[in-house]
Amino acid sequence: MNETNHSRVTAFVLLGLSNSRELQPFLFLIFSLLYLAILLGNFLIILTVTSDSRLHTPMYFLLANLSFIDICVASFATPKMIADFLVEHKTISFDACLAQIFFVHLFTGSEMVLLVSMAYDRYVAICKPLHYMTIMSRRVCIILVLISWFVGFIHTTSQLAFTVNLPFCGPNEVDSFFCDLPLVTKLACIDTYVVSLLIVADSGFLSMSSFLLLVVSYTVILITVRNRSSASMAKARSTLTAHITVVTLFFGPCIFIYVWPFSNYSVDKVLAVFYTIFTPILNPVIYTLRNKEVKTAMTKLKSQYLKPGQVSTVIRNVLFLETK
Repeated sequence: MNETNHSRVTAFVLLGLSNSRELQPFLFLIFSLLYLAILLGNFLIILTVTSDSRLHTPMYFLLANLSFIDICVASFATPKMIADFLVEHKTISFDACLAQIFFVHLFTGSEMVLLVSMAYDRYVAICKPLHYMTIMSRRVCIILVLISWFVGFIHTTSQLAFTVNLPFCGPNEVDSFFCDLPLVTKLACIDTYVVSLLIVADSGFLSMSSFLLLVVSYTVILITVRNRSSASMAKARSTLTAHITVVTLFFGPCIFIYVWPFSNYSVDKVLAVFYTIFTPILNPVIYTLRNKEVKTAMTKLKSQYLKPGQVSTVIRNVLFLETK
């Protein structure tokens, strides 16, 4: 059959998280609240770090950038997923599908490299404390952030190159709530085994190399911390626990999904929800609840923008307007 007789797919159908109509309103409410919490939590961290001069340090500079990337990770697909809970036919155009693929790899690739930068920052702070401010200067921090975005851009450009020229002329149902690269490539009209190998070589290399660098760096740091016993080392252990928790929660699902994309597991959807929604909401909780400096800065920020008596004044004004 002549290939030119095939009709080109112009849109994909997203099967979403559940086909149950009874669950749609419940899922709409739950994920709307989660997305709102992601935005408020991460914006609060960015506002706290930028407004408090005591937090103008390399660690918190990188943390604020992590919060920004988490907002991006949660926003590339979650708003559409929430809107799709209210409609019966969940479709996405071909161009919008490619855009989702582009942004998911841009943001997740950047976050992987940024997490490595944060581990390097903790390595210098704990293993070379006397040279910390010299090594982790403002210029170095900005370069590390720019490198993370550059690596993410190169990574997503190479991933998109695997997909943009594939012929799509048959089934167009994506068994997920967004256009996930391994799932989309399987819908092509040609054998995508080579493409899957390229995905493994690209996504697998970035995720595994970043994860291994993190494991090595945290192992060295933990050995250094174990050989010291002081209040500062107790604080370092607390910070490291938070970092290791974030790394485990983020890299686990990514490695499972992208390192071996040849088979489709039913758990993939759950893992995709985990690294696109739950990890961005857990990061603010993990970093704020375990960090006294951030909690103190947030208390100061609250007292600065919400002065004593301000709430009661607002309430009295509202009551006055209603009774007038």
